[in-house]
Amino acid sequence: MTALPLTRRKFTSEEYLVIERAASTRSEFFDGDIYDMAGASESHTIICDNISGEIRTRLKGTSCLGMSQNVKVPAGGMRLFAYPDYLIVCGERRYSDSRLDILTNPLVLWEVLSPSTELYDRTTKFELYKQIESLREYVLVAQDRPVIEHWVRMDDGSWRQNVLMGRAAVLTLEAVPVAVPFAELYDRIEFSATPSR
Repeated sequence: MTALPLTRRKFTSEEYLVIERAASTRSEFFDGDIYDMAGASESHTIICDNISGEIRTRLKGTSCLGMSQNVKVPAGGMRLFAYPDYLIVCGERRYSDSRLDILTNPLVLWEVLSPSTELYDRTTKFELYKQIESLREYVLVAQDRPVIEHWVRMDDGSWRQNVLMGRAAVLTLEAVPVAVPFAELYDRIEFSATPSR
């Protein structure tokens, strides 16, 4: 998401959906503002493709399905409509209407962190994602170093954080039977000696 909304006018969520569904580019909605989704870096794109390929393979034969980047997720009582970089849904897929473009019951959400969105993905967006009743896990993937923050919702509603580091690490999800080595998630990614932070 870019730092500034496209216009100064506030929109309702209904107005946003009309505009978004007619648009040729994607945008996200937060608290009345519409944000253009800027183009992704090469590393971001490769990591997203790696996630999609690796998860798809591991979900074969299960009731779970992975979806990437073109499905909107509402959160926070319609305060937010976001396009997660990747999501997993299991069993029946529930959509807000017959357009089948707004999924309301994701089980796992993934965001690949970018310098312009990292703080937002970690704070505001995560706080709103937490209000999605079906959500059990949130995965934040760094693109400038092999680090993943894996958040898991506990039975009491609190969230536990696991930080995994290094190319030898393995991400193991709890809500679905999936374990993915970092070597696969970060395949074809070269890290600079000094991270861009």
